[in-house]
Amino acid sequence: MRSSDILKFSAKAIAGHRLRSFLTTLGIAIGIGSVILLTSIGEGVQQFMVKEFTQFGTNLVAIVPGRTTTMGMSGAVVSNVRPLSLEDERALQNIPQITATVPVVQGNGEVEARRKQRRTTILGVGPFAPLVWQFNVAVGTFLPPDDPRAARAFVVLGSKVKAELFGQANPLGQIVRIGGFRYRVTGVMESKGQILGFDLDDAVYIPAARALELFNRNSLMEIDVLYDNDASAAKIAERVKKTIIDRHGSEDFTITTQDQMLDVLGDVLDKLTLAVAALGGISLLVGGVGIMTIMTIAVRDRTGEIGLLRALGATRSKVLRLFLMEAVFLSAAGGTAGLVLGGGGARLLHFAVPALPTQISLLYVVLSMTLAVAIGLLAGVLPAFQAADMDPQEALRAE
Repeated sequence: MRSSDILKFSAKAIAGHRLRSFLTTLGIAIGIGSVILLTSIGEGVQQFMVKEFTQFGTNLVAIVPGRTTTMGMSGAVVSNVRPLSLEDERALQNIPQITATVPVVQGNGEVEARRKQRRTTILGVGPFAPLVWQFNVAVGTFLPPDDPRAARAFVVLGSKVKAELFGQANPLGQIVRIGGFRYRVTGVMESKGQILGFDLDDAVYIPAARALELFNRNSLMEIDVLYDNDASAAKIAERVKKTIIDRHGSEDFTITTQDQMLDVLGDVLDKLTLAVAALGGISLLVGGVGIMTIMTIAVRDRTGEIGLLRALGATRSKVLRLFLMEAVFLSAAGGTAGLVLGGGGARLLHFAVPALPTQISLLYVVLSMTLAVAIGLLAGVLPAFQAADMDPQEALRAE
């Protein structure tokens, strides 16, 4: 019996029991479909999150007050957090390879203009915010580079705030009251959309010093640092650390680079994707058990056929290969159907829920098909050995 004969025998055996073959492959198809669908959701969410995090660029370092590292003594003993100040932010501008810095103070307050009121996010920032955050001014200019401690009362509107308060009218030069204080509008930002649920368009931008006064704070909430493309994030972070320690006397702040944030995010999402892939793998395992069960039944039903093949000269190894080939065919067919189901399901899901991104990963497609064939092969081993070990005379007598 040649290899081509084994292929023909296997294909005919599967085609001769269509319903049984269909039900057998169904388990594998559901398993592969689940893996593809779930991993496509995981991959889509991962790409969505990375895109959201990199909206502001990748050459960023963030400094926030307070340490997040666990220490071996009571926090009350070592609690000496000094506020992050505008002077700290200016000191960081003198570090080589740092392009620009932005002090950040955030709060929520009432904004009034033209007898209209709106509660919105108020961001206290510096003049370099558009450069650091890659956020352009659509109309007018951003905040001027005033003395940080004596900044003039200027405000730049987010696109949504501008539309709500001024409609189609030109807001440049108009007076807006923020928290009871008068501000003159110098510009309107372009639409940036949302980042992780925070709507940058529904915000107003005022000088950081005035935001500190408005919210009665003595510390910046964050300082964002933009550095040169050819600079090392680790070296920049080390220089920033040394500069602030020299000013504060201790490390009472936390530095986070964009690379660190992306690494943590990627690690979490990779584990999430693997977890959902494992859930789909359980279905695949159930499908493998189904193949083994059906193949065992097939061996019993085809006892006479096996005896005849052995009587005509088919060796033990060829009978073994014949049943293994059937198992592999069944699992491969189920895997192919699963790819169609999973891929189609992912596209339908994205069509029905556009906000939920899906992305089919070639890696998981290859892994899923390899796993399906491997499970089919393993599931067919025991029935194939049962068939190969049959005595020809006993098999023919049983028939």
